[in-house]
Amino acid sequence: MADITSLTGAGPGFAAAPFERKNNELGQEDFLTLMTAQLQNQDPFAPMENGEFLAQMAQFSTVSGLDTVNETLGAISGQIGGNRIATASSLLGQQVLVPGSLARPDAAGVLHGVADLPEAASAVSVTYTDAETGTVLHRQEMGAQPAGLMGFEWRDAPPALVEARGAVRIAVQAEGAAPAAPFVYARVVGVQLPESGQDLTLDVEDYGLRSSLEITSIR
Repeated sequence: MADITSLTGAGPGFAAAPFERKNNELGQEDFLTLMTAQLQNQDPFAPMENGEFLAQMAQFSTVSGLDTVNETLGAISGQIGGNRIATASSLLGQQVLVPGSLARPDAAGVLHGVADLPEAASAVSVTYTDAETGTVLHRQEMGAQPAGLMGFEWRDAPPALVEARGAVRIAVQAEGAAPAAPFVYARVVGVQLPESGQDLTLDVEDYGLRSSLEITSIR
């Protein structure tokens, strides 16, 4: 293959076709100009092999393809950013399931939760107490329950509690079984968009910042 440095002065009557270099980078027109000059000024007794010519074309095609891929990925990244903002906006005001025992009535005045029972229990009860005074507000008898997740809700909370969205402490007791871990639905009051990464950070009422990857259920 002819030495590319010979293109600047090799061969009688050779004059390289002028080309404009933009931003110190060679584009498709520049590559074709150099390739044409190389073919015109190669040694007629040792012409460029077909394999060498095809290799140069393949290299350029690869670089050109990568530029196209980068442009496409940039466009996709912009679309993803817009979708993340839309997702963040849709989460505001929603209730998400988080591990904890402190809950507040939702817009309909209902308190929702889930208990994770590590083993079957002969009887399960859910007790709701005022988070400030410790006064027992309500108690539910759920009967015998198998191991796994058990949903519960309280729909007839006192109107004053509902109006004030007062905090309620929830306790789950399982007879003849290991303690059950409660999960409650809490309201999303803010969403943070990180500079990098795909997960959003949710500001959950009473529970602070939580990664969106921790959230398994939304109401």
